[in-house]
Amino acid sequence: MRVFVTGGAGYIGSHTCIELLHADYELTVIDNLNNSKRESLRRVEKLTGKTLDFYETDLLDTAGLTAAFEANPPAAVIHFAA
Repeated sequence: MRVFVTGGAGYIGSHTCIELLHADYELTVIDNLNNSKRESLRRVEKLTGKTLDFYETDLLDTAGLTAAFEANPPAAVIHFAA
């Protein structure tokens, strides 16, 4: 099952990503990196030994969100973006 995590590169979002990957969910992270860094997601992948899909876009960018949703249709969304 695929889960979208908005704000997934932040502190709470990245820790949630670790737990979801350990539970064998497929992840798509959407984050504009205003208050976070891409490095946190690289560390998530290193800690879990799994990969995730990442879209650097703002939630107000409808074209970016549409592209993410069309490429990886989610079963659920967890929203941490501020």
